[in-house]
Amino acid sequence: MIEKDKNLDFESKSTDCTQADKSSKVKKYSLSLTIKNSPNAITDEILRKIKKKLSKDQKTVTFEEIDESIPSQMREDFTLEFLINFYNELKKSNISVVDSTIHNFYEEEEEEEKNLETNEVFKDPEEYDEIFEDFADVEVEMCDNISLQDPIKIYLKEISKSKLLTPSRERKLARRAQMGDKRAREELIKANLRLVISIAKRYVGHGLGFLDLIQEGNIGLMKAVAKFDWKKGYKFSTYSYWWIRQAITRAIADQGRTVRIPVHLVETINRMNRVVNKYIQENGEVPDLEELSVLMDKPVDKMKEVLISAKNIFSLNAPISNDVDAEGESEVLDFVDSDSPTPDEEGRKMIIRQKMEMIIDTLSPKEAMILKMRYGFVDGKQKTLEEVGEFFNVTRERIRQIESKSIRKLKHPARKKMIENIMQEY
Repeated sequence: MIEKDKNLDFESKSTDCTQADKSSKVKKYSLSLTIKNSPNAITDEILRKIKKKLSKDQKTVTFEEIDESIPSQMREDFTLEFLINFYNELKKSNISVVDSTIHNFYEEEEEEEKNLETNEVFKDPEEYDEIFEDFADVEVEMCDNISLQDPIKIYLKEISKSKLLTPSRERKLARRAQMGDKRAREELIKANLRLVISIAKRYVGHGLGFLDLIQEGNIGLMKAVAKFDWKKGYKFSTYSYWWIRQAITRAIADQGRTVRIPVHLVETINRMNRVVNKYIQENGEVPDLEELSVLMDKPVDKMKEVLISAKNIFSLNAPISNDVDAEGESEVLDFVDSDSPTPDEEGRKMIIRQKMEMIIDTLSPKEAMILKMRYGFVDGKQKTLEEVGEFFNVTRERIRQIESKSIRKLKHPARKKMIENIMQEY
């Protein structure tokens, strides 16, 4: 009888366990459907928990705090698209995600890392949705809109053979890679090379070739593998995205221009572009130099330097389209006005201008300045007699007299000979 009761008790416990397992599975399946069908509701709930933990003035949150706010049953079912949208909501709430590993990296290379703008990541959810959709299924056709040479096609075919990793496999490889397993590190890198392609193709046309962008992105991916801490629970692809994008954007800042400009100046130019775009949206016109100086809180002279540095240099022989296989491809040069001066002519004019200015400087300072203002040597604009008179606080007639006297001096045989030599030489 006792044995029978024990059996009944065991069967009862076994039944309870089975029912609990079923309940757990049903609950997990229900959560999966919730994530899939009502992502906004889940996001709002997690954000509510995070904001509850933050103090009044705190505007940063760690990955660990995010993990604590996410029910454990949900973590395996989160898609990368969901996480991107979630980070975007954090951005809208002015909450920055802080990671100790990346923070340490910033301290090591503080000046260069100013251009990363990691808090700008995930600012456009639709854009990043497309990136990670490509990551799941990268083929050669995905780059039809990019000019491809055969080496790139071969590379794309090769990396398409790598299988995507399951979350459990990813954690195992990350753990082994952290312990120094070179094979695990290599497999983790190969499995995420598609992500590099997806990100790199968004930056085509910014000064670096597609192959260069891929190469720089791969370097960022390798750094991500070296720094990744699998114990924190977030996906490697989410983490590595930051490093890949950082490597590509830094390479564009360093190498994308014919004349390299400092990274801190690149940051200023990017900020200026955002300020100008916002001003245009609000006022319907482009701000002038003085308005831009006020908006940027910088002196006018400094803003002139920034505007000059912001100008891009491009080749006149650059093709209009990206299709390198097209025959008779049009170039930028084909659309340049035929009456426009050539670079050689512009260079010749600059040299003549400099040498003429040297001859003018042989006159008295006042005479030289009047001639320079009248003929546009100062700022490229010819001043009227009245404008020059106001500058020297004299009448326009007096300026005309000084100008005539100065021109007569330039016609002196010695100076005249110098001018004739310049014109013959150039």
